[in-house]
Amino acid sequence: MQTVRMACLLGAGVLLAGIQTNAQEHRQLGPHVHGHGRLNIAIEGKTVSMELEVPGVDIVGFEHEPSTPAQKEALAKGKAKLADALALFRLPSTAGCALKSANVKTQAEHEDEHEHEEEANHADHGSAGNHEEHEHHHSEFHVEYSLECSSPSRLTSMTFDYFAAFPGAQELDIAVISPKGQSSFEVKRNEPHLDLAGII
Repeated sequence: MQTVRMACLLGAGVLLAGIQTNAQEHRQLGPHVHGHGRLNIAIEGKTVSMELEVPGVDIVGFEHEPSTPAQKEALAKGKAKLADALALFRLPSTAGCALKSANVKTQAEHEDEHEHEEEANHADHGSAGNHEEHEHHHSEFHVEYSLECSSPSRLTSMTFDYFAAFPGAQELDIAVISPKGQSSFEVKRNEPHLDLAGII
């Protein structure tokens, strides 16, 4: 809680760093559950920073490096959809929000690099064991968004068209950090709406 209070007093860059740290801890300690993702939102002044982390299978339907033209096309389409924050997370038009940047990454690429290091350090385990480890890794998408809102006080709700865009997605854990404090929510496919009145 002390870290959260300090983060709320500092700039948006520090806020985003804080939610990224929380997300990293979630990745390291939390289970990888299909259909279940996390969205962190930090609001400071007119800047809204968001970080989304979701299992790869929720977005593209598979959890390995694309090996066919169809899978490569699915990956490209998935990344393009994820980059369009305001189409996935609909905000009140009166808030005047515009997307400034979106950075889409896949965790599988980093895990593959780690696996190559493991293969070099544990060559005596045999190639079959290394191949099995490679086949069963879990990929995730991590997206960082930066928005600017002319009237952030009017950010009273968020509608999650994210679920319509990705049929494999079932629910999102939401963490909101604003000058008023920190709040947590859970949004599910059958109720894709979040009331933010009084929180921002």
